[in-house]
Amino acid sequence: MSGFDYAARMDQARRELTGSDIDVLLVSVGSDLPYLTGYEAMPLERLTIAVVPREGDPVLVVPELEAPRVDRVPGVFTVQPWGETEDVIEIVAGLVGGAGKAMIGDQTWSVFLLELQRALPHTAFRSARPLTEALRVIKEPAEIELLRRAGASADVVAGLLAQHTFAGKAEAVVSREVSEMLEANGTDVAEFAIVASGPNGASPHHEPGERVIGEGDGIVIDFGGTVGGYGSDTTRNFHVGEPSARYMEVHEVVRAAQKAAIVTARPGVAAQDVDRAARRVITDSGYSEFFIHRTGHGIGLDTHEDPYIVEGNGQVLQPGMAFSIEPGVYLPGEFGVRIEDIVVCTENGVDRMNRSSRRIAVVG
Repeated sequence: MSGFDYAARMDQARRELTGSDIDVLLVSVGSDLPYLTGYEAMPLERLTIAVVPREGDPVLVVPELEAPRVDRVPGVFTVQPWGETEDVIEIVAGLVGGAGKAMIGDQTWSVFLLELQRALPHTAFRSARPLTEALRVIKEPAEIELLRRAGASADVVAGLLAQHTFAGKAEAVVSREVSEMLEANGTDVAEFAIVASGPNGASPHHEPGERVIGEGDGIVIDFGGTVGGYGSDTTRNFHVGEPSARYMEVHEVVRAAQKAAIVTARPGVAAQDVDRAARRVITDSGYSEFFIHRTGHGIGLDTHEDPYIVEGNGQVLQPGMAFSIEPGVYLPGEFGVRIEDIVVCTENGVDRMNRSSRRIAVVG
């Protein structure tokens, strides 16, 4: 990752610490580390962790053999490599010192947390999520631009799929084709391509398999990847041959639900109210029991992050928040329909990161 002001991000993290009773922030594997430092740790049994004290200089503790991969950012952190025969827990404990309270990244391996608790018996550990969420939930303009580029790549693929031949191919084959299309059209890394045909469409996270797509099948394709580390996540619906009246009815219900949610999403509105807007349309249409997931999730360095668009989340939307809006209806044994776009909250509503057609694409 490059092009971001890591010094400003680290300063903000330390301001958050200064305004709290937390003495030190510890960030290991996961997206919080590259957000703060530009370095993404490999998820290894060798510990990499950033020690960010409320007072004093941040230190990135990294395995010696990984240290050459770290792009040093002067004034942001120093690098402390550790050798194979050194006790890294002792090194980290020494940097933490007598901290009474520490925040630790949610994705830190439990084995390391347990060892740190043993080495630091007088330190109380808490989740770092409240702090890192506050840092990451409002996207910077450069982050939004990467989300826009990722969305544009997905839109190209959605257009290509509308002209694609599906019949006679296994879901797994089509999934590979979608990933190849993403990487051929501006996506750095294709992360996922769910292809769920016929009755498999009723499983939102179906694993593409050997089922061969045939005439009369509805197909839900949920796909995405990253550009500069920032993700796309798009779902479109395809049908081999003309769809039935029932399929068209369900698709129209989902389309109306998504539109209602998008109209509702704006600054000052609670995340749960966006979920309620989508759910109300589906409930009024008689399909409430078949809408089995939240309306959306935040997106950025992680495909799923805050804010979550779900009942019970009273978090108020603010300009710069990026999230999906993806209502769906899933009829067991028949088919499923989901329409998903990424949006960014603005002063006047939301800005769509996806512009491709949301209509049913009739394919061969």
